[in-house]
This record gives sequence, C-alpha cells and structure tokens, in this order.
Amino acid sequence: MPDPCPILHAPGLIYSAPMTSPQHILEHVFGYTEFRGPQQQVIDTLMAGSDALVLMPTGGGKSLCYQIPGLARPGCGVVISPLIALMQDQVEALQAAGVRAAFLNSSLPFHEAQDIETALLHGELDLLYLAPERLLQPRTLGLLAQAQLSLFAIDEAHCVSQWGHDFRADYLQLNCLHEQFPNVPRIALTATADERTRGEIARRLDLESAQHFVSSFDRPNIQYRIAQKNNPRRQLLQFLRDEQQGNAGIVYCLSRSKVENTAEWLCQQGFDAVAYHAGLPANVRAEHQRRFLREDGVIVVATIAFGMGIDKPDVRFVAHLDLPKSVEAYYQETGRAGRDGEPSTALLLYGLEDVVKLGQMAAMSEGSEEHKRAERNRLNAMLGLCEITSCRRRALLRYFAEELAEDCGNCDTCLEPPQTWDGTQAAAKLLSCVYRTGQRFGAAHVIDVLRGSENEKVRKFNHDQVSTYGIGKELSANEWRGVVRQLVVRGYLEVEGEFQGLRLTESCRPLLRGEEPIELRKLPAQAKGAGAEPKRGAPAEILPADEPLWEALRACRKRIADEQGVPPYVVFHDATLRGMVSARPQTADQLLAVSGVGDSKLERFGEDFLAVLREFDTATNG
Repeated sequence: MPDPCPILHAPGLIYSAPMTSPQHILEHVFGYTEFRGPQQQVIDTLMAGSDALVLMPTGGGKSLCYQIPGLARPGCGVVISPLIALMQDQVEALQAAGVRAAFLNSSLPFHEAQDIETALLHGELDLLYLAPERLLQPRTLGLLAQAQLSLFAIDEAHCVSQWGHDFRADYLQLNCLHEQFPNVPRIALTATADERTRGEIARRLDLESAQHFVSSFDRPNIQYRIAQKNNPRRQLLQFLRDEQQGNAGIVYCLSRSKVENTAEWLCQQGFDAVAYHAGLPANVRAEHQRRFLREDGVIVVATIAFGMGIDKPDVRFVAHLDLPKSVEAYYQETGRAGRDGEPSTALLLYGLEDVVKLGQMAAMSEGSEEHKRAERNRLNAMLGLCEITSCRRRALLRYFAEELAEDCGNCDTCLEPPQTWDGTQAAAKLLSCVYRTGQRFGAAHVIDVLRGSENEKVRKFNHDQVSTYGIGKELSANEWRGVVRQLVVRGYLEVEGEFQGLRLTESCRPLLRGEEPIELRKLPAQAKGAGAEPKRGAPAEILPADEPLWEALRACRKRIADEQGVPPYVVFHDATLRGMVSARPQTADQLLAVSGVGDSKLERFGEDFLAVLREFDTATNG
C-alpha cells in the first residue's frame, strides 16, 4: 500500500499556503481557468471569514469550494468526511496536484499519525481530513486548538439529518466547532437534501445565519430509465452487453446475499465484477474498492454501504436491481455516475416485492411513529417517480423544489413515451378477486385464481368455486402482476402480514363499482434499452483517426498511475486527455493551456505526455 501521506516528503512542485488569489490557485494548482456556478461566491464568502451552507449536485465542483479557500487563507483547512475511502481518494488527488494534504484515521500506523500531527502544528499542512468521530475526541480538539486553522469543511452534511438517508450520530455533535472555534469559518456541503433536511442541517450545525447557496440539482448528462422487473438478470445483461461493454459501473442490490450472487453471476457472464458490502472482511472491501478506482471496466455490485463520496469520475452507469427507499437515496446513488459530465445512464428495475420489502422495513424500524410515517412518505414519493408517465427529470427536480422549464429529452419517458391502456375493467376484476378470496392471499395466488389455474393451492381453498375464478384469462400472469403493482402504488390495495396478503382500501370502492376509470401503464413487450446508443471504445468526441493517440495517452496515464499507486483519474481526467487530443500540444506552455493541467502536474507528468504527443505528431507529419 502506498504511503498515505507522501506529500510530506514527495519530490515535485509543492505549494505552500497561504498563496495568492483563489483565481491563481484555480489555474495553477487545479488547471482550470473559470469557476463554475456559485463556486466564486462561496469561496468569496469563506475568504471573508463567513460561514456557508452549500447544496451542489455530485460532480458540480463542491470540493473546490473549500479546497481553494483552505489554500488561500492562512493556516490548515480541516475537512470532516464520513468515510476513510473518501478521505484517501481526495488526499491522493490533492497530493498529485502538489497540495500538502493528509488524513488522520484508524488506518494509519501510530508513527505516521504522529508525523501528520507534528506537520499540522508546524504549519506544514494545507488540508487535513478527519472522520467526525476522530475530530470529536478531546485529544484531537486539543490538537486543533494549538494549530492555525483556515476553515472547517463538513462534507456530506446530510449525514447530520435524522430525516436523511445516511444519518451519522457523530455529525450531531459538530455544532461544537462553532462553540470552540468561533473565529474559524465553517462550510457544510451536500449533494442531496430536500427542504426539510436542509433546514435540519442548518439548525443542527448552527448555520441558520450562514449564507446558503443552492445550485441546480439537474444532472443533464445522466439518462434516467426505470422499468418493471421482468427477468431482471436478463434485463441487466442486455443493458450491459448492448450499451456498457468495457465500462465501469455500480450495480446496487438491497441484500448482501444478492450482492454476492449477482457479482458471481456477472463474472460467469464474462464481466469483471466484484462484490462490496459491510459484511465482507475489511481487506477484501479495500481491495475491491482499489480495483474499482484504479482499473478500467470494473463493475462493483454493492449495497448502499458503497459509494458515498467516491470521486471516480468515469462511472458510466449505475443500475439498481432493487428499489431505493427514497428519492434522496436514488438521487445520491445515481449521482455517482458521470461525475466527469460525460453521457451516463441510471437504470432502475423494480417490482412489487420491492414495495413490500421496503414497506415492511419501514414498519419494523425502531424510529418513532412520526419517523415511520416520514419513511413511508419517502417510499411513496419514490414509487411515484417510478410510475410517472411524464418526464422523470422534471419530477425528480420538483421533489427538490426546482422546476425544469421543459421536458428533458433524456429520460425513458421522453425518449420513448409509455403507452397506457384503460385498466378499469381489469382493476375491478382484480379487486373483486381479492375480496372473494378473503383479502389474505398474496398476489401470486390471486392471479392464479383470476387465470383459472388448477393448482393444488387453488383447489385446497375452494377458490376454483368463487365467481372470479378464471375471469382474467385475457391477461398474462406478468400483465396481472403489473396491474397489482400499480394498484398498490396508487393506494387501492395494501400488502399486509407475514404472507404479504392483498387487502382492499377505502379508496378502491369507486373503482370496484366501475364508477371511476383508471389508466394503467402498459408493460413493454420485452425489456430493452430506451434511446441510448451502445458505448464502446473511445468517446464519441474522438474521431476514428484520433483513436490511436487517445489509447496511447490512456496507456501513458495508466502506467504513471500504477507507478504512483493512485487511480488513473488522479493523474488526469478523461476530459483533459480529450483536450490533449484536440489541441495536440507540443511544448510545456501549450500543455499547460489544456484544461485540467496545473503547474505541479505539468512538472511531474508533462514530459511523459508530451513524448506521446510528439511521437504522434512526427508520425502524422512525417
């Protein structure tokens, strides 16, 4: 394993804070010429010594909002981050840019932790990453009190909210920073928070008087697609083979056993897949995460324990094989795709069993009745997003109190508008059958009765004698499952008890009597991708004639990354390599003009990439 804090003694160009202006740092450390969105205003707020609360989508540039003022202000910036993997990821990227960054957590040997503490006290660090539980130890607070601090940054701030989806109890105590370090500016950042969660973050962290910056939640490069489960393994396999061959991605499952089984099955199908969940040994999790970050085309099959804050920019897809429990969770997890701004896909497959399972989990949770109701409301909002027949992106953004002026044109319902059918008669038949069979049997049994099955269970309960026996032969079992699911989602049926029995609700009466019509979404004839072209090889922006140079630059990046013990994107992002292909720089000054190339990376890696570019220039021009 590479030295976790090599910046303290690494060769190359190292920047020492305080530096010049934020603009100078943006250009010479991070290699960009312009700030995006509200970055400039957030940075100006911190530079003035004031606090800020920032809501910015994944990939929107949240990190620069505290990294740049952390470098520009005197002292060391302290970043509170919830995951060890996230800390290491960000520290590696900063060190590659020449920043004196380090982290303190349980993964470090005692003597290395001591070296970092000494560097902090001697003013030799610009950014220090800490987990909240480490920060709150009296010893750590005492250490920070002896150091000059430029700011506190509380990353993944939604973890403070008990209404949120990633609640961490340690975050509740972070208001002590305001009390113990009143003159050090604080910034809290998250990519996901509805208005209620946002209010709780501000209240619990004493940031109600801070300036709030809320960016657009829109991620236009992500194509949202949601489909009913209909042989989900086959659906996933077709998606991967048709569109994602050789791409890195994440497949989320609800249970650990499903994670392991799915990863094993994907390997059997020829994909490079690894499993990740909290029950695996720590060394196995670390190795699987390392492979995902540093190797091309690795698929991680994971529970939601994986991914929070992972900075890998080139995740081309996120697939859910089970329903997320809330829109916040869905947005957060799908947001791990396409952080580089390139076209990416979020595929969700869901079914009635997901609705039942998540409903039961919410009902059995240890929270208060108010908390359980909130969880149920969140689940209902997620189901509503699945069932909607209009633009999904507009509905998703509306949940976060943002209105999109027009349909996005890049979700399944825009690309392939769903067909509907008059389900009034079918719904009445189904509801009547639920009633006639006693309102205690699951969907499979009710469908068997409707379709006139002669199986043993139907005969055992004499359900071949009820008036609804055999009246639904016109629909397939799969189509009836779709009717059941939609009636449950819309509140006409409830699922109760250990055996998931269907029960009528009061709202079903007009439908049962035929007094109220209902339009139902048609099932597709077969599971298929909507509107996305297969993605193979070089990005669309790379012309066929430029593909050899593109691959040579990627090979150069991979070699350097392996030598440095870091993920390839820490060296340069794909967008920077594309800039090299487009501009064909031949000198150091020309390479420095490519977006994403800063002074430190130019000094450390520039000659390697220039050698590749010059070789291709010579071959092209003779």
